[in-house]
Amino acid sequence: MNPVLWIGEQSISIVETLGQFTLVLGRSFTGLFTGVWSRSDFSEQLERIGVSSVLMVAITSGFMGMVMAVQTLDQFVRFGATGYIGGVIALSMVREMSPVLTGLVVSGRVGAAMAAEIGSMKVSEQLDALRTFGLDEVVFVSCPRIMAGIVMLPVLTIFSFIVGIGGGFLYVAAHGVNPFLFKQSMEALMEPYDLLGGLLKALVFGLLITVSACSQGFAAEKGARGVGSATTRAVVWGNMLILVFNYILSTLLFGGIKG
Repeated sequence: MNPVLWIGEQSISIVETLGQFTLVLGRSFTGLFTGVWSRSDFSEQLERIGVSSVLMVAITSGFMGMVMAVQTLDQFVRFGATGYIGGVIALSMVREMSPVLTGLVVSGRVGAAMAAEIGSMKVSEQLDALRTFGLDEVVFVSCPRIMAGIVMLPVLTIFSFIVGIGGGFLYVAAHGVNPFLFKQSMEALMEPYDLLGGLLKALVFGLLITVSACSQGFAAEKGARGVGSATTRAVVWGNMLILVFNYILSTLLFGGIKG
């Protein structure tokens, strides 16, 4: 295939996908106030996204905090800067690692499940049945999932903050660092702005994950292969959007503003 034509086709596909995301997002937020959607489904999605992801988030965050402690402890001790270890680990977790890792974990676990569920609903004509009853299938299906993602990602990220920083603390404390210095450096280097910035990232990531999953589910083609492809695309798009928007938000929130 001609490389120029291939690049052109891929560019068109990306633009079409982003257009689908925008349409689903617009219809969902319009229908949030004017349409019909299930409050009980919203409660169920809160449980699926939040409670069911706690263990994976805890394992990922705890070990990431300890890995960061492993990587920084030796260097900080070598240069006599052990008084800054806690603050550096906490800032890294709060600003970057916790929101991103939580988003990637939820995207891989929940985003795939959402896309597969909606794709199966399309294949089995359940979405057609909703239209038959006079309901907007995008609003009815997407609103509970998008709202649950927006609510639960910040909650999971706060949990990730605590577990990740706790993991780093346990490692450095086990290697002779004074726990008081760890706490003191956190208080010196961290500000409420850092926490709010991390939570804002989590909120945006929750929106991106659910919109991506719902859009790909609605776009699923007939048959098992179509549902499987939609599931894969949901995870890939969710992960890519998280990484892209993480850079954008980091630049806007922390680039040149905070030292």
